[in-house]
Parts: sequence; structure tokens; C-alpha cells
Amino acid sequence: MTVSGRVAVVSGGAAGIGLAIARRLADDGFKIAVLDVVDGAAEAAAVAITADGGEAKGYRADVANREQVDIAVEAARADLGPIAVVVANAAIARQQAFLDMTLEQWNHTLDVNLTGTFNIAQSCLPDLVEAGWGRVVLISSSSAQRGAPRMAHYAASKGGQMALTKALAVEFAKSGVTVNTVAPSSIDTPSVQKKRAEGTIPSAEDMAKYIPVGREGTGQDIANAVSYLVSEGASYVTGQTLSVNGGSFIG
Repeated sequence: MTVSGRVAVVSGGAAGIGLAIARRLADDGFKIAVLDVVDGAAEAAAVAITADGGEAKGYRADVANREQVDIAVEAARADLGPIAVVVANAAIARQQAFLDMTLEQWNHTLDVNLTGTFNIAQSCLPDLVEAGWGRVVLISSSSAQRGAPRMAHYAASKGGQMALTKALAVEFAKSGVTVNTVAPSSIDTPSVQKKRAEGTIPSAEDMAKYIPVGREGTGQDIANAVSYLVSEGASYVTGQTLSVNGGSFIG
């Protein structure tokens, strides 16, 4: 069985890493359901993917809101067909000193990053199990592997994704479904560029000094890893964290 014509859901797929993943999977032959919380963004991304020769539809959904997720997934099924691939990419990353962090900030980050992953995975997985074939990829972060000052809530949510990956991989292995994590680090995205313009994070040149390969990553680097994990060639890979970080974390 080939990937051609199968449906891939990409949450947070309208910009940055998510858009790069959506574009790459469309190039691979998947039909793409783009989910995003920003009004009109998912639809615009789908139009752009279609203009480049792919097949895509966009749906607005806040992954922290289960009702919105279920509505978007059901619409994707109706428009494109049963779901075969789930890429849980939607996330927020905000800095806050731990002792100043409010419970609201903590809960909001976990609601989006971890519960949002639960929502999108649980909403889509019945299609994968019924087909006896499927791929789930969670986009985590090196922050969960090495720690991150002023980002305890973010690191905890991403560490939760890694643990969830292992649990789901074991639970669904005999159903023909693989579950893996990609853990990026230092990726040049529009949100990173915005923070640089505000002066809140170091320049790309300064960051590159601490990365063994000598450059920051791109959304395409992450998309390439996802493309492999959802391929037929990765059928014996499950429960793993694939670190895509230029050698900045090895462990």
C-alpha cells in the first residue's frame, strides 16, 4: 500500500513548522487537512498547497477545545476521506520565570500542548485502527530533553508528549499504527523571527555558534523527518523520539 491519496491531519499547520510539514506531505502524495486556531489561516494554507499541486482543505480549530477538534476532524473525513496520518504540531511556547508563573499560565500551556495532542490523537485514531494502518507523529522539543529556563510549563508539556508517544506506541502496535515523536531544536520560524525583532532571543548567528552543524534548523528539516516516519519505510519504527537538532543535544 502506498501513501498516495491517504489523508494526513496536521494541527497548527498554517505556519512555520506545521506548514512545512503540510507542504512536504502534500508533495509525498497525501491529502492534507490543515487545522489551525488563527481565523482564516488554515484555509489560506490549504489554498496555497492546492495552488502548488497538492490537495488540501483547511479547518479552524483550537486543539485545546475537544468539540472544535471533533468538528474539524469529522469535516475532514467528509471532505477528504478517512484519516491515515496524524501530526500533532500545534503548540504555544511562552517564557515565564517559574516562581512568577501563574496556575493559569501553566494550565493553558498544558491544555494546548499536551491535552491538545490527546484531543487530536483520540479524535483521529479510530480511522487508523479500523484501516489497520496509520501513523501518528507528535512534534515535541529538545526543551523536554535538556531542560529550558523560564519554560517549565513548556518543557513539561513536551516531556508529556514523549511519554504519551511510548504509551500509544505499545497500545496500538498490533493495530498497524506507529507512534513517534520528532524533537526539534533552534528552528528558524516566523514566530522565532518575531521574537528576534523584539530582542527577546539571540540572533541566528549567535545561536549557530552553539550548534555543531553550524546553522539553525528549518521547517523543512522537521518536515523531512516527519515524511520518513509516516512512510512505509518506517513501519518498524515506533515509540521513538527522533531528535532533529543539528547535534545540539545528543542523548
